[in-house]
Amino acid sequence: METRARFGYTAPIGTTDDGRFRRLTVHLPPTYAQRLFNARDAGASDQQMRQIIAEGLKDIYFQDSDSRALGLTDVTLNDTDYLDLDY
Repeated sequence: METRARFGYTAPIGTTDDGRFRRLTVHLPPTYAQRLFNARDAGASDQQMRQIIAEGLKDIYFQDSDSRALGLTDVTLNDTDYLDLDY
């Protein structure tokens, strides 16, 4: 997936939690991709699908599969310029 959007998040005291625009190109793990496609097929709202994407990006991009930013919570995907999903 590729997106340019403003990401917001809640971070521990002493770190920044200012939202900022980022351009990301990442492969969502199969579990998140499956959740996303299941949500789409079930008629999920745009916000519900954005939340699944945000959770996947939190895991893969921000926390790098639990190797950094472990205190990061509540990642949100806001102000999306574009979002391209390819499977």
